[in-house]
Amino acid sequence: MELNQFIENFASQFEETDACEFTADTVFKGLGEWSSLMALSIIAMIDEEYDVRIKGDDIRTASTVEDLYNIVISRK
Repeated sequence: MELNQFIENFASQFEETDACEFTADTVFKGLGEWSSLMALSIIAMIDEEYDVRIKGDDIRTASTVEDLYNIVISRK
């Protein structure tokens, strides 16, 4: 699993935020489109794409997209 692919999959969950705004350093909870429903969408995407289960606590502790990526790869 590569970080760039993870960023693309992460960005695809957002409808209003342009994909080019997403980088490894993006603080995703600061995005205007971020919500609890978006968190559930990200959890579902990670489960489906990477066969890794994360929880709300994992989302809460992650600040950037790369933080979340590191959580996912640590459980692969």
